[in-house]
Amino acid sequence: MNMKNISSLKVLVALMISLTIVGCSRNSSNSTSRATGWQINDRDGGFQYNDQFQEQEAGPGLVFIEGGTFTMGKVADDVMHDWNNSPNQQHIQSFYMDETEVTNKMYLEFLDWVKRTYPPEEENFRLIYKGVLPDTLVWRNRLGYAETMTENYLRHPGYGEYPVVGVSWIQAVEFANWRTDRVAEMSLQDAGYLERGSHLNSSAESNFNVDTYINAPTETYGGNDSIINPEKSRRRVQTTASGDTINTYARRESGLISPDYRLPTEAEWEYAALGMSELRSFNVYRGRKKYPWDGQYTRSGKRKTKGDQLANFKQSKGDYGGIAGWSDDGADITAQVMSYEPNAYGLYDMAGNVAEWVADVYRPIVDDEFNDFNYYRGNVYTKNAITEDGTVKIVTPEDIVYDTLSNGQVVARNLPGEILQVGIDENETYLRTNFSQSDNRNFRDGDARSSRQYADNFDEGMTEEASTHQMYNSPEHDIQRDSTGNIIKSFDKSNQRTSLINDEVRVYKGGSWRDRSYWIDPAQRRYFPQDMATDYIGFRCAMSRVGSKTEGNGKKRN
Repeated sequence: MNMKNISSLKVLVALMISLTIVGCSRNSSNSTSRATGWQINDRDGGFQYNDQFQEQEAGPGLVFIEGGTFTMGKVADDVMHDWNNSPNQQHIQSFYMDETEVTNKMYLEFLDWVKRTYPPEEENFRLIYKGVLPDTLVWRNRLGYAETMTENYLRHPGYGEYPVVGVSWIQAVEFANWRTDRVAEMSLQDAGYLERGSHLNSSAESNFNVDTYINAPTETYGGNDSIINPEKSRRRVQTTASGDTINTYARRESGLISPDYRLPTEAEWEYAALGMSELRSFNVYRGRKKYPWDGQYTRSGKRKTKGDQLANFKQSKGDYGGIAGWSDDGADITAQVMSYEPNAYGLYDMAGNVAEWVADVYRPIVDDEFNDFNYYRGNVYTKNAITEDGTVKIVTPEDIVYDTLSNGQVVARNLPGEILQVGIDENETYLRTNFSQSDNRNFRDGDARSSRQYADNFDEGMTEEASTHQMYNSPEHDIQRDSTGNIIKSFDKSNQRTSLINDEVRVYKGGSWRDRSYWIDPAQRRYFPQDMATDYIGFRCAMSRVGSKTEGNGKKRN
């Protein structure tokens, strides 16, 4: 075969390969609907849908936790006689969780964004920044010296990779909301829907909120056309034969926008902390784990690390870190994240270091009789506020509402660029069987029908607030503002109170550097006011899994 024929053959092969690639690409971008037979993703318009989506990717900082069934609660002796963690079987859907606790460095990035976007030197925004600042005074002790931590723990680089503390439950939720927006903003920039670097120029009048982008994309960044207009972005605009543009903005159907970052539920946290997968034998678990690691002891049995503590907790009275020169756990206060071995899911510090906020409102019982699937107490359902012209109501700098908490701290309820949220009403609840009101924190526990006083004092006209107080007679501190804006604090001095439990106390899980080993059992549960903070409670975020239960879309064999 001469050189001319060889060259012709090469051209022919290349042409066949290119035609094959073109054919494949057309098939990959267009598919036929099994409902109607029409083309999906047709370049001339019609229904657009990402039918090439493979599976959800783990967001920044997250690891995958495959869901399953487990026994939630404690089966060992309840030496504290709390009776608040009776064993009950629960099923958890797959989800993602932060590999480590949220660190000072991570939280400082949040503070930096808030300070740039809502400058505290402006009177209208001063309380926004103040409301998200951690309480560094939590380190102080009337009979101990802790000014070094008070002044340095949050901001000094020496503590950068240590878990953030002094953060209330409310502040932890705000961090998760901020993180949701920033990660979605990054994804849309990478996909070309937003102008690259737009996040560096955010302001109160021009910032990104993922819910606003989905519901009213032209209102994102305050309607800044140079950022959200696809004709001015890096994406190639798709134009139909009639001149209309399609796929102008990313929707849920695009698969680019992940579920929200949030606090894990108590059930999710306990399931993830136990790391039961390492005890799995066929389709049952071999006994019950006491700690996030295998075994019933807190010291390592491995030859190289034999005798070392496996978590950061208080060994005994006055023993926070062991003897100098050979420390039991390598820390006296908190420890740098990843200082100890992870559990079977790859999660660090699920025992010790800092205890962690979870999403649930605290009640002494887990009502598994009503629900044993993705259990969570704390649902407050809301919906988007709609204006008179039928569009969503976007919060402006003039619309910010501030809440005064029970401890006198002032926090912003909403931020500019967000969609105003209102409670659901009969339009959503009429004739429903699965929910009947917006606030469900007291469902089957505190309302008139489940009150301990139900038999004697049932009253059809009883308000939800009054019925809650029948079961949970907690202190009611009064916080008011005078005409000049000064806060007037009035402490509840009643000696008739019987409980500290109310709708504003949240569960926290896991032991901390201040706790004995009893509390590092993942089944242990305690509560603390949601608007207060300590030097031993931190948090980590979670994200729901969409799609398949397992990674790789495959079914795992036992």
